[in-house]
Amino acid sequence: MSSKFRQTLPILLLLFVAMPAVVSAKDGESKFATLNGAKIHYQSYGQGSDAFVLVHGWSSNLEAWGKQIPVLAKRGRVIALDLPGHGKSDKPELAYTMDHFAAAIDAVMKDAKVERGVILGHSMGTPVARQFYRKYPKKTLAIVIVDGGLRPFGDKAMRDQYLNAFRSPGYKEAAKPMFDQMAGLLPADERERIWVSFTNTPQNVLVSAMERMNDDSLYTSDKINVPVLAILAKSPFWPPDTEQFLRGLAPDLELQWMEGVDHFLHLEKSKEFNDAVIAFVDKKKLLK
Repeated sequence: MSSKFRQTLPILLLLFVAMPAVVSAKDGESKFATLNGAKIHYQSYGQGSDAFVLVHGWSSNLEAWGKQIPVLAKRGRVIALDLPGHGKSDKPELAYTMDHFAAAIDAVMKDAKVERGVILGHSMGTPVARQFYRKYPKKTLAIVIVDGGLRPFGDKAMRDQYLNAFRSPGYKEAAKPMFDQMAGLLPADERERIWVSFTNTPQNVLVSAMERMNDDSLYTSDKINVPVLAILAKSPFWPPDTEQFLRGLAPDLELQWMEGVDHFLHLEKSKEFNDAVIAFVDKKKLLK
């Protein structure tokens, strides 16, 4: 080995070690798309122009899909994002509408070079997924409803009561019993993770998103003409006409009721949930 080569070898080794971080990002690495100057945090797993797109619920973040990501990633590409105002995404002062959330999904898909998605929406993520379909029908392969509604919950008086509680200075204390009920079947550490996500979400985001989620004008009777899988917790919470109502909106609907679960059913019975999603995708020949 020449002395000149020995002198340059350390530099070559340094470049070689540094190259992987420059050339490609690892699965699950934090990435950021931009929407109107604000950063939208997301993680990507696998490759491909079609993907599962995981949309969390009100006050949550992408960590809520922790039991889905490794399983779904074996079937296809996975994109999980923090909606604006949530998780590691920016939290500007603005109206947190379902339209804005849908635009954030589109920004993430563009940044990740994903052309079409099977959109999974938990809770508030359901009207967000529907709004995404309205705005970007050609980018929507299918929708998976995860214990979320396509019409407002309860009557206006009840919804206003919740909103007033979240507008108050003591909104965190008022919310604790609600979260204990919605996630009562989860282990203590998972309940704590959900609660921490709520407490880390700014109050203005919580109120604005809930206001817009309860806007009656959002819930019109226009059809969803892509395959829809609805996985709902079997409870008195859902009106008796739920299946009939959903079929009226989504002609190509599969509905599964899960027993012995609360609102976070995808975490409480993750295997059953994951199996149902993969069976649906395979049956409809999505994410080829």
